[in-house]
Amino acid sequence: MADDPLDSSSSASAAAAAAGGVSSAPAPALRPRREPFEYGLLPIPKLVFPEGTLTQTLSQLKERLAPGGPRVGAAALAEALQIPAEQAALALGTLAAVLPAEDPELGEDGAGNADLRDLLLFLYIQSYKRLVPRAHKDSPAVADVWPSTSAFDGYLSALSPIQFVRSNSRRFMPSQADEEAHQLSYLQKHMANILTLLADSVDGGGDDSMVLTMETFEHLGFLLQLSEGTPLSEAATFFANSDPDMPAAPVPAALVHDWILQHIASALEFMTEKSAAKENSQHNVFDPDVTMSDAVTNTRIHSSSPTGTSAPNYPGYYRNASFVEGCSKTSVVKQASDLKGHSIKVLNCHDSVIYILAPLKYATVYGCSDTTIILGAIGKVVKVEHCERVQIIAASKRICIANCRECIFYLGVNHQPLIVGDNHKLQVAPFNTYYPRLGEHLAQVGVDPNVNKWDQPFVLGVVDPHDSLSHPAGVSDVQAESATCLDPDLFTNFLIPSWFEVEGPTKYNPFTLPEVYWASQRKKRASLEDIQKNIRELEIDDNRKKELACALHAQFKDWLYEVVR
Repeated sequence: MADDPLDSSSSASAAAAAAGGVSSAPAPALRPRREPFEYGLLPIPKLVFPEGTLTQTLSQLKERLAPGGPRVGAAALAEALQIPAEQAALALGTLAAVLPAEDPELGEDGAGNADLRDLLLFLYIQSYKRLVPRAHKDSPAVADVWPSTSAFDGYLSALSPIQFVRSNSRRFMPSQADEEAHQLSYLQKHMANILTLLADSVDGGGDDSMVLTMETFEHLGFLLQLSEGTPLSEAATFFANSDPDMPAAPVPAALVHDWILQHIASALEFMTEKSAAKENSQHNVFDPDVTMSDAVTNTRIHSSSPTGTSAPNYPGYYRNASFVEGCSKTSVVKQASDLKGHSIKVLNCHDSVIYILAPLKYATVYGCSDTTIILGAIGKVVKVEHCERVQIIAASKRICIANCRECIFYLGVNHQPLIVGDNHKLQVAPFNTYYPRLGEHLAQVGVDPNVNKWDQPFVLGVVDPHDSLSHPAGVSDVQAESATCLDPDLFTNFLIPSWFEVEGPTKYNPFTLPEVYWASQRKKRASLEDIQKNIRELEIDDNRKKELACALHAQFKDWLYEVVR
């Protein structure tokens, strides 16, 4: 049974009036924006400040940056934080990728100047710690299934795909609702400090003199959103119905704080009630609460044994994301008409082929093994974590690869691939496929096929300070293992079956293939033509020709099966 929308009558009525600031009428429920927490955290030590001094440090940073105006560029940020220029540029680019709407002065790629308020919020949540997975009930049984080749394995490989297979359930991993509740709890705890950073002081200072303008209040939309898509200022009566010809008067930060905390408390109470109901329900086999019949709606699944689920969307918590989850020995095809929302999550899939032939903003691939995944056009970020022996074919603005082993990435990316965590034997190669509407989808999400930085990885550290499992006390950080370029002689084009998409102008790979890979392709083509010529010149009778054709056909089928497994 799918979750009810978060803004049900019970939760809305619970968010009753705060003093002078909230009406008694039902209001849309407040929810965290998941994108900054899922795609906006960077394992750069100098961006992660100790919690005890976090507010003080960021206040001092604000004082250093404010004289330069309300906008901050990469050079000023690098100087203020004493970090390399490329790391500052990465921070602004990541900020641009997770903003709720494009900031024209910052630009889609983060090459411009960021709003200081957005930057402070971005830096603040770098202190966020991801939710720790629940312990497996049979930990000794899965402890030895993941090869141990690193001093960090005891922490970093706790979420290996092999363990997922053994557990046969994602109930030991934090659910989407669990993560959202964890994010809300974090914001609940830190909201007073966040508002202090954003507020302006009037009448000589002091807590009572801290106020927020409506414009600054809207910047909280970087972290919070209303479930109906209503702007924050329209839901808060202290700013609602303001005369458009006159700027709204600033309001006390304490009033804003009370309003936000009441809405967060209401949302958390509703989540708790839903969680309790799940525990008592007989329909909790799959974590996102969908039955098999619901899961396959509007989704093609081709398999001799379809053991996985693929859900186009969920209301409530999940309305902005589609899921492909738990697939094994199967093929899944999802096109634009099959998806709702702006993101896709491919979770815990094994020995499968997953086709995502649609324009989206975000994509996550997590806990997969022995699987080929095609991501057609991703306009913001692709994140690949805890995968083993997967092939990722992705056209995207950005990609982040973390804690993966023996994987090959065929990339068309406008920015350097970000590699973090405990990786082993990664290979990168240029993008190697197309489908009829790929060019249209790339244009729709803003990916430029004329720019491809697939072979320029940006490597950060092994330890992730946002992950308690990978950040044990006393372990110093080292640079993560980078990726090597795939041998051109091993490069092959990937053919997407034409029956998946029959209309569209794209007839070839829109990303230019480097010359060394073109040369290898020409060499293979010439070799194949020579073989075909020699076969035609052989003087053999019809029976022998039939035997040869059958043998070639059988070998081709075996080869094709090995390629797509």
